[in-house]
Amino acid sequence: MKAAFIQQPGPPETIHYGEMPKPSPGPNQVLVRVRAVAVNPIDTYVRSGLVKMNPPLPFIVGCDLAGVVEEAGSNVQRFQCGDRVWGSNQGLLGRQGTFAEFAAVDEQWLYPTPPNTSDEDAAALALVGITAALGLRRTQLRAGEILFVNGGTGGVGSSVVQIAKALGARVITTAGTEAKVAECRKLGADLALNYATQDVDAAVREFAPGGVNVWWETLREPNFERTVPLLAMRGHMVVMAGREAKPSFPVGPFYVKDGTLHGFAMFNAPAEEQRACATDINQWLADGKLRARIDRVLPLARTAEAHRLQEESTVGKSGTLAGKIVLKP
Repeated sequence: MKAAFIQQPGPPETIHYGEMPKPSPGPNQVLVRVRAVAVNPIDTYVRSGLVKMNPPLPFIVGCDLAGVVEEAGSNVQRFQCGDRVWGSNQGLLGRQGTFAEFAAVDEQWLYPTPPNTSDEDAAALALVGITAALGLRRTQLRAGEILFVNGGTGGVGSSVVQIAKALGARVITTAGTEAKVAECRKLGADLALNYATQDVDAAVREFAPGGVNVWWETLREPNFERTVPLLAMRGHMVVMAGREAKPSFPVGPFYVKDGTLHGFAMFNAPAEEQRACATDINQWLADGKLRARIDRVLPLARTAEAHRLQEESTVGKSGTLAGKIVLKP
């Protein structure tokens, strides 16, 4: 089968596109004919060796996938041949990745694809959708509360905006161009701000004079000195980016607000918790309350290019991507 893989960690140029053995599913695994995959920042960290996951070598890159069940192992109970499925959490913790024509995936990491959802959308929403749903579950966001999230057109940001609205919250978000601000409004944001031209802090204070109940931080180097004063009493802050970041933290202003800081990485969550999120995601997809933000679709043969674009946008802070890069075998 064709696959995008590395022989050793390194820059995007270390990714090869060529033949790899077609996997055989174990008793608890499903063999998926892959129809779409998506690139995440964590994919580039694992490929480069920045995050030590001890991948098998040669290593097929990628976490997310959507496709069709080709074969089910003897112990598999939830899926059968022909079922459309989506999933994430591959290419991590010693598991092979998804950027190939076929992938053998443990049943516990797969979910049924709703009939009205394309494979491209399912793949694009996999990791970012579960991440957003996990974080909002942990903050116990309630209807009527105010949520702020940076970057409302990004992969995680756009998912947070939509899921928060589905939960009944009022949402503030930011973007760097007027076109992206308009897209944030289409996604449901109650207040969308252009951080390049507007005073974001002043606008947040005006919209939320009592403070923000949930502040979802997507920036790699957050400025807590700025954001903590904008937090409501008993407010929650979520951090999920910036592995090397070590910003100063105003402990006093934070603890006197009874604030709670949530740090999490999606792949640490057990399969049962992720499946509960996937069930909610499928319902929101079926109800038309959640849609994928896809920046571009490329052939799988261009995986190295896709990784380079992802790194430039996140690590390089170019901000050129407005959504996910999806690839198709």
